[in-house]
Amino acid sequence: MNKKTIRDVDWNGKRALVRVDFNVPLDANGNITDDTRIRAALPTIRYLLEHGASVVLMSHLGRPKKKVVESMRLRPAAERLFELLPEAQEVKKTEVTTGPAAEAAASALKPGQVLLLENTRFDPREEANDQEMAQELAKLGDVYVNDAFGSAHRAHASTEGVARYLPAVAGFLMEAELSALFGALSDPQRPFITIIGGAKISDKIGVIENLLSKVNALMIGGGMANTFLLARGCNLGDSLVETESVDTARSLIDKAHAANVNLMLPTDAVIADAFKADAQQKVVPANEVPSGWRILDIGPETVKTFSNTIKEAKTIIWNGPMGVFEMEPFAKGTFAIAQAMAEAAAKGAMTIIGGGDSVSAVEQSGLADKMGHISTGGGASLELLEGQELPGVAALNDK
Repeated sequence: MNKKTIRDVDWNGKRALVRVDFNVPLDANGNITDDTRIRAALPTIRYLLEHGASVVLMSHLGRPKKKVVESMRLRPAAERLFELLPEAQEVKKTEVTTGPAAEAAASALKPGQVLLLENTRFDPREEANDQEMAQELAKLGDVYVNDAFGSAHRAHASTEGVARYLPAVAGFLMEAELSALFGALSDPQRPFITIIGGAKISDKIGVIENLLSKVNALMIGGGMANTFLLARGCNLGDSLVETESVDTARSLIDKAHAANVNLMLPTDAVIADAFKADAQQKVVPANEVPSGWRILDIGPETVKTFSNTIKEAKTIIWNGPMGVFEMEPFAKGTFAIAQAMAEAAAKGAMTIIGGGDSVSAVEQSGLADKMGHISTGGGASLELLEGQELPGVAALNDK
């Protein structure tokens, strides 16, 4: 990674302005139900405090639509952070994001103290990447640190704009994300394979096209595999397909063949006569789905073929489930892929989970701690896999 990190700064007596991702889920009473994102920021915050800095944190929470929404205030995040960070003398919280009150609170910080600003998206200027707001944020710190990979694909005032007015470096979480994903894409150990799933091919055309020039094999599952199967003339019954993307799927199959990439599709499937957990189900060849039935998971033969390929690989990126894993009868394929990746990782392969539903599936399978890297940014990791430049990364200072 060619971007400067917090290791490249002398923090003694400086104030770090850190963009974190505290976009955590809250229940109806405002209690945090999953603090994973707060925990992910702790190594960066601890390093800054240990090296003599005071820390000003900023984050968004939810989609307040450019206005103040009381249920989306960040006070629960501040309280949870203090519980997780007892070495901090205090975690203060402002009711504003910028302006005189925020500046006064930031200026009053002493080394070892932490301040969390209010939800950046309460300000309508944030998502517009308004430069006046960016300049106001820049007054709150001496050095800008971006540790919010999950928002790095957004050119907002707190993710890109502020980096124009302060020295800008990556935090540890950002560094880990970029090192894992860039490393896999630019210099992978081979065989290098990717597993792409999810509902729609249209969401991941750019990812597939970019990866075809890099991988040795590409496995496709989930609802999007149906469109590829239809392009090959399979009978799919009532399965989810994107008829408008059949020509695209056919083109990608041709491109894979021309690039000598093994594009692997399901050969059998678990089908059901309704989209519900208690529906009738059976296993059939992937090209023999009866009318009135639909594919909801990859079948055991496909699981075996995919798993054997995964276990022989040295670099593996997985983005998207193999079926409707939210319903227990149709989760076997997705969980089997997670198990195969865990076994590959145990043999030294680099295993990367590319965000979103794949992360949820790996966590549900109980295998998250067996993976090499689990990305915190669904949209950001997808855009990076597409080969796009992420504004929040591009804005950071080069080494």
